[in-house]
Amino acid sequence: MPLAFQSLNRGAVAFGFFNIDTDLLLLEHYFFFAEEFCASIVQLAERKEEISFEMSWDVHDIPRQADIGDLMGAIHDVHYSGFIGEVYRRFPFPRREEDFKQKPEGLQNRSIVKPILEKYARIATIPLRADRAHDTVAIGEYLFSGEVFHQLIGYVWLGGYPRWKDSIRPGYVLEMGRVLEKSPNWLFAGIAFP
Repeated sequence: MPLAFQSLNRGAVAFGFFNIDTDLLLLEHYFFFAEEFCASIVQLAERKEEISFEMSWDVHDIPRQADIGDLMGAIHDVHYSGFIGEVYRRFPFPRREEDFKQKPEGLQNRSIVKPILEKYARIATIPLRADRAHDTVAIGEYLFSGEVFHQLIGYVWLGGYPRWKDSIRPGYVLEMGRVLEKSPNWLFAGIAFP
């Protein structure tokens, strides 16, 4: 389930997994697979710059709220609209609370989820910028403090809310953790994994 994270320029913004059967993440209207997110974090972590830097990142963008859908309506099985509604029709919210766990094999459903996503989204190339002087990271239009950026990474590490099923992280998440622990990049100084 996405959680609210405090941005520096847009207030609280939603970030996270929205369905336990897919590894797709959302940041407000940007959608990207967790494997791609982790790979981008690894690329950042392997950079040795002592100053600010920027890289491009391709994401799926669903710019209108109506096309994104109604997450709570889909979870409660009352309103299936837009992209999220289509995903929940295919992968309904679990009936039993104990089954509400993020599935580490979610990327196996990408062949089902990606065509649905492509019906609603367009590819957008957004900047991923790190500013050392201000200790900020911008993901597209959203600006975060370094601390909140670490929280976004921690969310993926934990499997969000409700956490990874059986505490098993996908390989791409484990690889991200290994790289971040050894990263020489100033951006990841002090990052801790709960």
